[in-house]
Amino acid sequence: MRHLRHYSRYVLALLFFGAGVLHFVSPRPFMRIVPPYLPAPLLLVYLSGAAEIVGGLGLLMPATRRLAGWGLVLLLIAVFPANVYMLQSQGAGLAVPLWALWLRLPLQLGLIVWVWWASRLAEEQ
Repeated sequence: MRHLRHYSRYVLALLFFGAGVLHFVSPRPFMRIVPPYLPAPLLLVYLSGAAEIVGGLGLLMPATRRLAGWGLVLLLIAVFPANVYMLQSQGAGLAVPLWALWLRLPLQLGLIVWVWWASRLAEEQ
């Protein structure tokens, strides 16, 4: 189980780092899913991208792993309204099948649990 947790950290770090970089390289698709009641979509996309990059890298270092895990959990909760908005707007103009929009909601919870589990320190395992 220890090896699975170890490799999970690298997978999650890669996923979050990659997604964070995409927020800067191609922000428009992310801006489309920011709910209209939130201000400054581009700023929010950049902030969430930066948080993903920092959190992903933080998972790799024992000294920052736990804090990075909590930060990513909070980030995943904070961006959940974007998933709901994407479903309500049937993709927010992006070509995403309806079944995938529904699937994103429970998968977000699974991702939260995965991040929490993978970011536990050795003495907590």
